[in-house]
Amino acid sequence: MPWTTTASAVPSGEDDLIRRARARDEAAIRAILQANNRRLFRIARGILRNDSEAEDVVQDTYVRALTHLGEFRGQSSLSTWLVRIAMNEAMGRLRGARPALPLDEQREDKSGAEVIEFRATSSDPEKSVAQRQIQAVVEQAIDDLSEPFRLVFIARVIEEMSIDETADLLGLKPETVKTRLHRARGMLRENVEKEIGPVLLDAFPFAGQRCERLTDAVLRRLGLST
Repeated sequence: MPWTTTASAVPSGEDDLIRRARARDEAAIRAILQANNRRLFRIARGILRNDSEAEDVVQDTYVRALTHLGEFRGQSSLSTWLVRIAMNEAMGRLRGARPALPLDEQREDKSGAEVIEFRATSSDPEKSVAQRQIQAVVEQAIDDLSEPFRLVFIARVIEEMSIDETADLLGLKPETVKTRLHRARGMLRENVEKEIGPVLLDAFPFAGQRCERLTDAVLRRLGLST
């Protein structure tokens, strides 16, 4: 069946989106991908800790899910269903086996991590470098968390999922989610503090454009530069 394109790229609701996607409506498929890309990548990346492998998992997840969309029972949200498929795909790669397509009621105690985005606050290249250094430290600290804590941290903090959503997704009790999140925050803080020292040596940089601007300004005030 050929792809179709509808006038509305934003569906009125999830049921309508799924109905259109089952009919291979390209706009609906695109809307599903755009709504879930970042979360699925973070989840796969959190399990595999490899960018290219995570991208492969996301692609495989969509292909498998969209070709089996008729099996989606609606017992969870479409996003949650996709997340569970992505977790199974990623775990299957770790085990060297291709996982089965999960049913709605199936759960894995796995989720994901990656990419804490720092919004650019300045065009100063030195400040941008410092931001990237800090981002790298934080991402590595998250990667260094053991998997049960890393996955809860990503679901709760980075993806801003509720305790109940996280518990449902990972097949945990809400109390376990709270405990693991508390421990994850403590371990993350310790990991960051351990690594941040060398990065902070470059904090508040005073070189490059900043240094040149100050030098030029002083020379102009002294009448030594035009």
